[in-house]
Amino acid sequence: MKWGIIATWAMAYEGISKAAKELAEDSIAGDALEHSIKIVEDNPLYRSVGYGGLPNEQGIVELDAAFMDGDQFNIGAVAGIQDVKNPISVARKLSNHQFNRFLVGQGATAFAQKNGFERMNMLTDESRTIWEKRVEEMKTKDLSPYDGHDTVGVVCLDHRKSMAAGTSSSGLFMKKQGRVGDSPLSGSGFYVDSEIGGATATGLGEDLMKGCLSYEIVQLMGEGLSPQEAANKALYDFEEKLIRRKGKAGAMSLICMNNEGQWGVATNVEFPFVVATEEEEPTVYIANKGEGYSTIIDKATKEQIEKCE
Repeated sequence: MKWGIIATWAMAYEGISKAAKELAEDSIAGDALEHSIKIVEDNPLYRSVGYGGLPNEQGIVELDAAFMDGDQFNIGAVAGIQDVKNPISVARKLSNHQFNRFLVGQGATAFAQKNGFERMNMLTDESRTIWEKRVEEMKTKDLSPYDGHDTVGVVCLDHRKSMAAGTSSSGLFMKKQGRVGDSPLSGSGFYVDSEIGGATATGLGEDLMKGCLSYEIVQLMGEGLSPQEAANKALYDFEEKLIRRKGKAGAMSLICMNNEGQWGVATNVEFPFVVATEEEEPTVYIANKGEGYSTIIDKATKEQIEKCE
C-alpha cells in the first residue's frame, strides 16, 4: 500500500523529511504527522507556529492546534493555549477522550499541565522585539497590526490506508486576546476521512471559516473528483462567492491528499508547500492561482526556498 504526506509552507520540509522516513519504515499516520508538526513547533525561526510564534496585542503567545484520526473520526483541539511546548501533542491526546475534546484558554493549559506536557515560555526575545517594534509602528505610522497567519497543516496516509490530519498555529500577529481562527475548527482548518482523503487550510481564518473548505474538498473527492479538481473547485468557487458578496477575499490556501496518495493544492496567493510519497522524495513546490479555476504548480528553486525560510 502506498504512503504519502503533504504539508503547508516550506517550513514543514524538515518535519516532512523525518515523517517520510518513518512512513517508509511502516509508521502509523498519526505518529508521523505529530512528529512532523512538532519539528515546526520547536523551531523558533518560524514566527507563525509554536516556540517563537508572534504574540497577540498583549504580547502573549496564544497557540491553536488540532488533530484528527481519519479511521474513527476522533478529533482533539486546543485554542488559546499558553506556555505549552507542543500543542499538537495535546490535541492528539484529547482526540482519544470521549468528552471534552476541544479545550480553550486556561482550560487547555491546565489540561496540558495536569497531563505532564512540557511547560515552556513560548515567547522568544526575537518575537518580543518584533512585537515591540509593531506596537511602536502602530502609534507612529498608523500601520495595520495584523500579519502572519501561516498555519502548518499536514495530511498523512500510511501503508495501512489509515489517514490523519493536523494543524498548529500561533494565529494572527497582534490578534485580540482570545481570538481563534480556522485552524482548530473541524471542517474548516482540517478534515480527514480514511475512506476518502483529507485536507487542511492556511490563510486568513476569518474568511476560511466561512466556507468549511477542508470538509468540502473531502466531500468532492468522495464524489469522484481528483484531489486537484476538488481543491480547485472548493477554493475558487468560494473565493468567487466571497468577492461577489463582500467585494474581497483574504489569503486562502488548501492542501489535500486522497487515500491513494494523490494530492492537490489550490491558492489565491503565492504558496509554498511540501510533499513526500512512496514515489517522490520530500519536495518543496510553489503554487499560484492560474487562469479560471486552475492552479499553477512548479518545483521550488533553491532561491525560492531560501526566500521562504
